[in-house]
Amino acid sequence: MYSLLRPLLFQLDPERAHQLTLRLLSLPIAPTLARWFDFSDPRLAVSAFGLTFRNPVGLAAGYDKNGLALRGLAGLGFGHIEAGTVTRQPQIGNPRPRVFRLPADEALINRMGFPNEGVATLLDLAGLRQPSPWQKLPQDLPGLSCRLGINIGKSKDTLLGRAADDYVSLLTQVGPRADYVAINVSSPNTPGLRQLQTKEFVNELLRQIAAARAALPRRVPILIKIAPDLSWPELDNIVDAVIANGLDGLIAANTTLSREGLRSRPALCAETGGLSGQPLRARSTDIIRYLHQHTEGALPIIGVGGINSAAAALEKLDAGATLVQVYTGLIYEGPGLVAAINRGIAARIRETTNDKRQERGLV
Repeated sequence: MYSLLRPLLFQLDPERAHQLTLRLLSLPIAPTLARWFDFSDPRLAVSAFGLTFRNPVGLAAGYDKNGLALRGLAGLGFGHIEAGTVTRQPQIGNPRPRVFRLPADEALINRMGFPNEGVATLLDLAGLRQPSPWQKLPQDLPGLSCRLGINIGKSKDTLLGRAADDYVSLLTQVGPRADYVAINVSSPNTPGLRQLQTKEFVNELLRQIAAARAALPRRVPILIKIAPDLSWPELDNIVDAVIANGLDGLIAANTTLSREGLRSRPALCAETGGLSGQPLRARSTDIIRYLHQHTEGALPIIGVGGINSAAAALEKLDAGATLVQVYTGLIYEGPGLVAAINRGIAARIRETTNDKRQERGLV
């Protein structure tokens, strides 16, 4: 079905097509219709940073920045959805056009710049104005078995020296209402933001974030989303800061500034912004493997970058990821991608279980 629909969507401007999709998924009937794509298997359940996820496949931040269509998206069978990136106040982002498809590479370039309606609107649209009725227990999206992460970011106009003010304010507002919070310091489209990953800034930033979490009514897991363009020593600095401040995990990785190996038209490849999709697959997997080995598996990792199939997801899981996220792959492969990945992971689990039973002489 999607193979017939995609050519029509790809005739539209990428951002307009995305907005149309979100509007459709926000319709009241969307969660029911979306469940046609769902695949469920209890063996897919995963535990990470104190939470249980119905399956390891999530939706990456950036797809639904304002929480407009969370229930429709959850109906597609995700184990978690990461809303945002959201800022303290509404932000228009960078001038259009700011999203570009690279079909020859199954990739996107975006320079969105965190356009969103602000944290207050996200809480309203997502129905999260009141804390979870389960109080200290993490919450699912109401009526759906899907965890909710909220990705928070520094406003464009906030000075780097005051960045912690933004993150602390946002954490205070979303922390009691999210299953986990993701700290975005790695988008290439907010000037200077990636400097917050450097040793000069990252430890103090995470210290203030950890202190703010300690004042919340419950201990919400906090993860930091990192760039794929960092060196190994730079990654080491981030890991050290995460561990020193008691944060709960890593998301690897955000979009890349690299254009290595692209096959699309040079003028298209030269567009500024972050590249996502297939060209990022190998690099993000390498980062996951490095982080997993460097921490000896002590920090859960959400793997993202170039996941467009079960094989790509399993590659991330084999490298050390606990959960995975999709975004660009969903645009190219359609809503059936989530079920396809979960079926592939379930098949691997069955094969592994059968192999172990055979080894023990139980079959």
